Amino acid sequence: MSSTFLTTEQLSTRIQYDARTIREQLKDSVLIEGVHYVRPFGRRKILYIWETIENDILNASKAAFAIPMANGGVCHG
Repeated sequence: MSSTFLTTEQLSTRIQYDARTIREQLKDSVLIEGVHYVRPFGRRKILYIWETIENDILNASKAAFAIPMANGGVCHG
């Protein structure tokens, strides 16, 4: 499986968020290291994994219409 790696600036154009917002608010709260982004060779540079982020965006929009239940399930209506 091949992944598409994006810089912060490239990701910002795809999801229509400012690059600064991604770095300061989304990184490490919504976007998790090792899941949504990697630091190649342990360096400072961050590369985001587009397929994982895209999948989470699509799944989050489906879950937005569900009501969480106490037992861990969801009610869809």
